[in-house]
Amino acid sequence: MVDRGTGVHRRCPGARLRTPDARRRPAATGTVRVASTIDGTMHDPLRPPLRPPSRSPRRRRRRRRRRFAALGVVVVVGVVVAVSFTLVGGSDRPSSVASRHGTTSVPPADRSTTTTVPPTTTTVAPTTTTTDPGTLPQTDQLPTTSDPAFAAAMAALWNGVVSGVPATAMPAFFPEGAYVQLKDIAGVSSDYTNRLAYEYGLDVTAAHQLLGADPSDAQFVGVDADASYAHWVPPGVCDNGVGYYEMPNARVVYSVGGQTSSFGIASMISWRGEWYVIHLGAILRSGSGGEVDDPQAGPGSPAYSGTC
Repeated sequence: MVDRGTGVHRRCPGARLRTPDARRRPAATGTVRVASTIDGTMHDPLRPPLRPPSRSPRRRRRRRRRRFAALGVVVVVGVVVAVSFTLVGGSDRPSSVASRHGTTSVPPADRSTTTTVPPTTTTVAPTTTTTDPGTLPQTDQLPTTSDPAFAAAMAALWNGVVSGVPATAMPAFFPEGAYVQLKDIAGVSSDYTNRLAYEYGLDVTAAHQLLGADPSDAQFVGVDADASYAHWVPPGVCDNGVGYYEMPNARVVYSVGGQTSSFGIASMISWRGEWYVIHLGAILRSGSGGEVDDPQAGPGSPAYSGTC
């Protein structure tokens, strides 16, 4: 310590004299320096351990490659497992849905095969068998002039007139079988062929000549018939064994070069609810040749008569 009066340093009682060596020597802390087993140097245990000497860059690269290779294998295996699970799970779904609906599921291997079966087409042949109405019994049905059957019959009559071929007009003529049932006379089939149908053919030819030098120029307009003129002819009248309706004096209307003309149908009678021509040119004939019933310039008009 320093004496304030003299300025001389004095040693305090009980104080230890420190030498320069002692001042430089560290105080004892209970720690021991241990020699390193690697390079023989000393180190303090309280300090972090020395880092081991670094490996060479080549060894580090090799190690990194091995790590990346191992990681790649793990990734590939994971992808394969995931894809396999997806495929197996996807193939099971349709089977489960099908089983819920009570249908037979198709194995996955068979779904890649597509079989195209051509559609089965069954063509039904049109019915071409036409029953001859003359083989069927008569009815009391009143015919109409507005049904397709009447239009077809009148078209056949017109085609026969234009062509001048009576056979073409025969669909409009009264059937032979019906005439046999209708008439109560001897030799009814001969009367039909040699008189009735023969005269019809003559009248078709006569109407053809009425059309002029070029009958193909004539255009069919229609048939004018007054339904109120139809009347019932009972059995026993005019040698008839069966009753029928009769339609007198209908008109066939046509035009040539813009000029309208017409001629008559002397008589139509019914069979089973359809109209048929029975006399074209005349009921009571004036000669042995063909006749045209009341030809006129213009459409003319139907007329009533109570003929049978």
